[in-house]
Amino acid sequence: MDLPASQFEREGPAPSIIEPLCAVFRRKIRSDGLKYTPERARVLDAIIELDRLFEADELLDTLRRGDHRVSKATVYRTIRLLQDAGIVQRVLSDRDQAQYQLVYGTKPHDLLIRLDTREAIAIDVPELVELRQRICREHGLVAQGHSFQVYALKGAIAD
Repeated sequence: MDLPASQFEREGPAPSIIEPLCAVFRRKIRSDGLKYTPERARVLDAIIELDRLFEADELLDTLRRGDHRVSKATVYRTIRLLQDAGIVQRVLSDRDQAQYQLVYGTKPHDLLIRLDTREAIAIDVPELVELRQRICREHGLVAQGHSFQVYALKGAIAD
């Protein structure tokens, strides 16, 4: 039985196929001459499961509560490798402990960060995607993502 062609058609551009995170990470660390260890895989899995902003020490606690033996050094080194692979992104903060977010394969995470409470509020600004595309097109480039963070304090509104 033949189905009508309209059931196969989608509106808009075809969805892009995103390579699995573990494959991207494995290829990156192997290109650096490193091994894809079970501990590194657990760190990546824990980040995926968190699916929100996180701190390295919080990630370490999460792993240890799950009965996973992983050192603090491994967590910090793995986060750095994940950053280099474009899988996680550091969200700068004014404190000693940086926060990170998963970015690979997700829509851009635009944030409003309150410096007084350390609260990170996700904001949706569709105009940024259009601006990003236009800027890249003007320079003959293809955008791969973006990061937009607003740092703010509660107080009087400045003109």
